[in-house]
Amino acid sequence: MISNIAFLIVAVLGIGLFVWQIRKIVRNINMGRDKEISGNVSERIKLLLLVAFGQQKMFKRPLPAVLHLFVYVGFIVINVEVIEILIDGIFGTHRVLGVLGPVYSVLMAINEVLALLVIIACVIFLARRTLTKVPRLTRGSEMRAWPKLDANVILITEIVLMFALFAFNIADQKLAQLSGHDLPGVFPVSGPLMNVFGSDVNTLQVIAGVGWWAHILGILAFMNYLPSSKHFHIITSFPNVYYTKLEPKGQFSNVESITHEIKAMLDPAYVVPPAPEGADPQKFGAKDVEDLTWKQLLDSYTCTECGRCTSVCPANITGKLLSPRKIVMDTRDRMEEKGESPLIFNPAHYNEESERVKVTEERTLLRGYVTPEELWACTTCNACVESCPVNINQLSTIIDLRRYLVLEESAAPTSLNTMFNNIENNGAPWAFSPSDRFNWADDLFVVSKN
Repeated sequence: MISNIAFLIVAVLGIGLFVWQIRKIVRNINMGRDKEISGNVSERIKLLLLVAFGQQKMFKRPLPAVLHLFVYVGFIVINVEVIEILIDGIFGTHRVLGVLGPVYSVLMAINEVLALLVIIACVIFLARRTLTKVPRLTRGSEMRAWPKLDANVILITEIVLMFALFAFNIADQKLAQLSGHDLPGVFPVSGPLMNVFGSDVNTLQVIAGVGWWAHILGILAFMNYLPSSKHFHIITSFPNVYYTKLEPKGQFSNVESITHEIKAMLDPAYVVPPAPEGADPQKFGAKDVEDLTWKQLLDSYTCTECGRCTSVCPANITGKLLSPRKIVMDTRDRMEEKGESPLIFNPAHYNEESERVKVTEERTLLRGYVTPEELWACTTCNACVESCPVNINQLSTIIDLRRYLVLEESAAPTSLNTMFNNIENNGAPWAFSPSDRFNWADDLFVVSKN
């Protein structure tokens, strides 16, 4: 009874702490502007199944995709055993789902195989990060000590959790054998290792208890670590993919107030909708996180920091300062600096001075975290958006920050200002009179005549 009460207290505290952190993150995301995203439900569900559940975009790089699939599927299926542990812990039962009979045997067999594959995948991932040092995982001004440590902490935790599960299964099977009982389930991995811990009942009970408690406590700790980790995408990737922009990638959004002004200019009968009473005038573009939409802020919480976006960015490849990954990470850091931080760790782990990107002391996203030089290096090619495995739209944030520079500060580069002036005066980007626009046709006629 005491054990059941202790377990219930631990479970309630762990789950309650996690819910508290989620509520704080939701408040941070709601800091952004409202944006209605609806319609095309069938298309969105299709994307959800293919990209979020099916890991479709991961398979552009087969080796990490297969390894990630082992960890991902293992994470989902092994939660069945976590449900069983929760029921057993609260009600004092033992392998309560064993009543499922053959179904339980299949589940346990799959669990053990997947647990072994998770261990293998995590070991390989650790080797890739520490030995082979994949450039996109180890290089870049944004990749400092914490992101690298975060990944290693998660991988090692997953390995420990799987070993705890195996220890519990091994000891539990041996105890059942010694007592003459049949243990429900089939255990293809731990079964052959049944004798590895000997036959002393007291020792086996301790190992089984430690393995059982270590696994569930590790799950609760892992769950509460997620809001401070890049692995929070385990949760946010599903809504993020569902609310993916379905319009063509090259189609930019319009500024609503400017759209109304243009319609009024073209049609004198057009009535501009009045602004909501008491609402502040909307800025052109974005200077800080509250000027971005909730979807853009959700993007920043969904970033896996895998670096695929930066590794395919033509500006970054040619040595320019732009790193799409950094833009997303900076957005998250600024949002949590201005809003609320997760409980366990300070999420702004990237505040150290970068060797490549020097920012001002202004405490806003623009200039305080992201410099104009980074923004103007973007070619708007959408390579970052196409490569992201969780459908983050890095370009939308870059465009909104650039809009603020142009429309609010008139701080566009000289070359762009020249083009703007030419369009205003000549109706074209080129510095010649509109009356001369068809001179090339006259020249072509003369050449063809001769």
